[in-house]
Amino acid sequence: MRIWGLKNCDTSRKAMKALEAAGHNIDYVDVRADGVDRADLERFHAAFGEALVNKRSTTWRGLSDDERAGDPIALLAQHPTLMKRPVIEDGDQLTLGWDTKTSDNWLAKAR
Repeated sequence: MRIWGLKNCDTSRKAMKALEAAGHNIDYVDVRADGVDRADLERFHAAFGEALVNKRSTTWRGLSDDERAGDPIALLAQHPTLMKRPVIEDGDQLTLGWDTKTSDNWLAKAR
């Protein structure tokens, strides 16, 4: 299982803790420290569309209208912390965020 998130993101930490407690082996990618490959950004954008960009973030609010209107993949490559997180991948399953439905799905698979 691979997770893309931020080490200091409460949601990412909550997901990591729950998944590890459920017995998942995790390969963690810190989007700020490690970056995100463009190919991964393209896959994520194809799967989640506009939802991949966290429009509630401080980084988003600091962007100009021209930057916001640009290519989302280029924007995420330049500002990886704009990506909603965590993105969780295991095999052919890919999820975005850590809500009740997502956590129930991943934790049920660990049992």
